Amino acid sequence: MTMVGPSIAEIQAQHNQLSGSVLRTPVIRCPALEARLAGGTEVFAKLEFLQRTGSFKVRGAIATMQTLSKDQLLRGVTAVSAGNHAIATAYAAQMIGTSAKVLMTPSANTYRIESCKSYGAEITIADDIHHAFRIAKMLQEDEGRYLVHPFDGPLIALGTGTIGLEICDQVDHFDSIIVPIGGGGLIGGLSNAVKQLKPETEIIGVEPEGADSMHRSFIKGAAEKLDGAMTTIADSLGAPFSTPYSYELTKENVDRLVMIEDLQIQEAMGSLFKLMNIAVEPACAASTAALLGPLRKSLQGKRVVLVMCGSNIDWDSFYRYAVFNDVD
Repeated sequence: MTMVGPSIAEIQAQHNQLSGSVLRTPVIRCPALEARLAGGTEVFAKLEFLQRTGSFKVRGAIATMQTLSKDQLLRGVTAVSAGNHAIATAYAAQMIGTSAKVLMTPSANTYRIESCKSYGAEITIADDIHHAFRIAKMLQEDEGRYLVHPFDGPLIALGTGTIGLEICDQVDHFDSIIVPIGGGGLIGGLSNAVKQLKPETEIIGVEPEGADSMHRSFIKGAAEKLDGAMTTIADSLGAPFSTPYSYELTKENVDRLVMIEDLQIQEAMGSLFKLMNIAVEPACAASTAALLGPLRKSLQGKRVVLVMCGSNIDWDSFYRYAVFNDVD
């Protein structure tokens, strides 16, 4: 099937509606990365990790909650997340005026949990992501709470589509854009917007080994799930499955997928810190890891945009993960 995502008019309207609630994050040129790559490659980065709550997730969370009725807002919302979506949902709930009960996984670190609590959310740590979704379903049935999905549906695509809208306005011309993939909410919405505005652009999705549900979906030709638990340090990309909507929207608009190893992510974290003075979470470094690794040769001499998606990491975790080998 062909998935028709939100139109540019709808995305623009959503962008206007989000104005004041989210930031128009900057795009910067990255000469230090260009020097590492050589060959005339030009690199730009969309710094969505500077977004309110520290990740892109707040766009979809607010876009979703803005549609809820007064009665639904009285019953509240729920969400499932390793961290970023939980924080975004808690923030959006506080801003809009409803309550949030959020299910987080054991991989969520103290920094993310405390950040979520600071916005007034009630947190439950589930055994794993599957258990978290089961509890969320019970909250829907028993308390009437609305599930703010972390990556599925037209409202999420509207929210993440505003990132693509901004990039196309901020960078006059670019050949390729590299986007991390978790469940497909970011790349699905963003690619849908970019392909309408700049259809010649190559859109590349990147997944870590150990959380490759979109790769599996592309091979199968339908939304697939992981066989077992995700095994990557990039827990923000650790969606246990893709959904028909996110898969179809991604399949329709994304030109190719690449896979990266955790070590490549760790080295990219070190490179970004050493070369650009930024400390980001593993998921955020995935696009850089792909450019420095498997995409280095094929994108040589092109104008490339990296989507940098999140910065919710504490210093101890960053220091534990980042690798500074082979950094000039």
